[in-house]
Amino acid sequence: MRILGLSAFYHDSAAALLVGGGIVAAAQEERFTRKKHDSAFPRRAIEYCLGEAGVSLKQVDYVVFYDKPFLKFERLLESYIAFAPKGFSSFRNALPVWLKEKLFQRSLLNRSLRYLDPEFDEKRLLFSEHHQSHAASAFFASPFDRAAILTMDGVGEWATTSVSLGNGNDLKTVRELHFPHSLGLLYSAMTHYLGFRVNSGEYKVMGLAPYGEPKFTQAILDHLVDIKDDGSFRLNMDYFDFATGTRMTNTRFDTLFQSAAREPEELITLRHMDLAASVQAVVEEIVLRMTRSLARETGEKNLCLAGGVALNCVCNGRVLRDGRFDRIWVQPASGDAGGAIGAALAGYHSFLGKPRLADEQTDKMRGSYLGPHFSQREIEDRLNDVGAKTTVLEDGELFARAVNDLCEQRVLGWFQGRMEFGPRALGARSIIADPRAPDMQTHLNLKIKYRESFRPFAPAILRAALEDWFEIDTDSPYMLMVAEVIRSRRRQMTEDERSLFGIDKLKVPRSEIPAVTHLDYSARIQTVHEDTNPRFHALLTAFNEMTGCPVLVNTSFNVRGEPIVCTPEDAFRCFMGTDMDSLAIGNCYLSKNDQDPELKENYRDRFKLD
Repeated sequence: MRILGLSAFYHDSAAALLVGGGIVAAAQEERFTRKKHDSAFPRRAIEYCLGEAGVSLKQVDYVVFYDKPFLKFERLLESYIAFAPKGFSSFRNALPVWLKEKLFQRSLLNRSLRYLDPEFDEKRLLFSEHHQSHAASAFFASPFDRAAILTMDGVGEWATTSVSLGNGNDLKTVRELHFPHSLGLLYSAMTHYLGFRVNSGEYKVMGLAPYGEPKFTQAILDHLVDIKDDGSFRLNMDYFDFATGTRMTNTRFDTLFQSAAREPEELITLRHMDLAASVQAVVEEIVLRMTRSLARETGEKNLCLAGGVALNCVCNGRVLRDGRFDRIWVQPASGDAGGAIGAALAGYHSFLGKPRLADEQTDKMRGSYLGPHFSQREIEDRLNDVGAKTTVLEDGELFARAVNDLCEQRVLGWFQGRMEFGPRALGARSIIADPRAPDMQTHLNLKIKYRESFRPFAPAILRAALEDWFEIDTDSPYMLMVAEVIRSRRRQMTEDERSLFGIDKLKVPRSEIPAVTHLDYSARIQTVHEDTNPRFHALLTAFNEMTGCPVLVNTSFNVRGEPIVCTPEDAFRCFMGTDMDSLAIGNCYLSKNDQDPELKENYRDRFKLD
């Protein structure tokens, strides 16, 4: 049985292929088109998935789309009626688009699929509800035989938050909150107000929050959101325009926080940091109330999380430490791209009723290494075609040279094996550095990634060494949990250092690994496992043997506004467009000093800022 799952037409289009219930391949369209958050029909991602399995679309039994367009159209109409006459101009502008494109997405999907298979029968096309796709991506891909599932995002068709229960191949939704009352949209509203782009800048708010104090928390609770004991909530729509307008917030929101929204690229002030800290605190409080209530009501010991809000790793860490569930599993592609996997899994288990085996230990995501890979011969040929000067090394020599460069504070591009699926680079398409260097965070942000200096980096650590460095005793392979550095590894600050405010705090080393330690001594952890990524595990092992430190800085192989690199050519262009020092692609090793200077590119201005 072969099932193709698709997400498309909103943001982060993707495709995923199941064969016999196992995930064979998955990829986002942006990686192929090089257009960040590409929402187009994922033709290239589909072609990759089919090619990985060695099949054509004719040999696929079902194609499952990740939401139901008619229900979305129903929500659009009812929302405009509910808020009428407010927002009529927005409705007038939106309606032709919906009538032309959105309402007839079944026809659009059929036409697009017939491009790949002229005889495609529309009876093979199924539709899953948006939150059902998210919940399926979390539960059916998890290691658990039974679990409670909490899905939180902006909005699907109607649902913004949903609770489901999973048992074997059975997945039932038991409770929902509906639009416009949305945790994801509350966070996105503050993202917009702080001058960042909605649907891509929310993680910047999370990264900015530790620099501020939650001074506006009470104002948010008094005016914007009413929270009940069980975590259910309602937004005060007097302050928001997203239900019918073209903006997330309105002038009343501006008045509450005593300023107009920050302009993109405008100076970030301490007030902006305090606002980020405040909305983060409110979201954590809501999610904690939800998960505590869910644990009491269901008695389940396992919790699965999905939806865009589940990418808030700080909040996930709070839920883990709260201890109401024995185990927590977060879908690594929790956003809309992961809906492609969820749609396929929902089709296989829920629609077709196929059985499911869960061993309580191993998830079905295969480390999230589900994307394209290249043979050594392909790598050498492709690099040669773009004019790269390479040295081919045996594994031992490659790891030794990489570790030597890292110890010399050089920044290394690391391109190995299959590309990751989801928003995180997990050691396959990564930029790697020494976490012990006090200035490395600033250097990576300003000279390599071309992004804001406050943005944090994650530590990749050998799983066996985890508890010697961080206060966490569970796997975190997908970089979706935050935990604190253990006290023995922390550095005590002076009085002068403790008195600093805002971005000035960034200059103060807080631990033995300052490049990955947040202001509150926490870090967004990736545990590295030999069975899922043996080459990255070998690099960490070699670095640990040389330095006594089993940790490396791991950030995605791209610059601000660019999708993570997919091909050797993408990697070489990014390498030549930044101050990266070295690059390892397969067994090819490249030094910047050896390259033709004519091949350098201006990567700082190449991509639209996110």
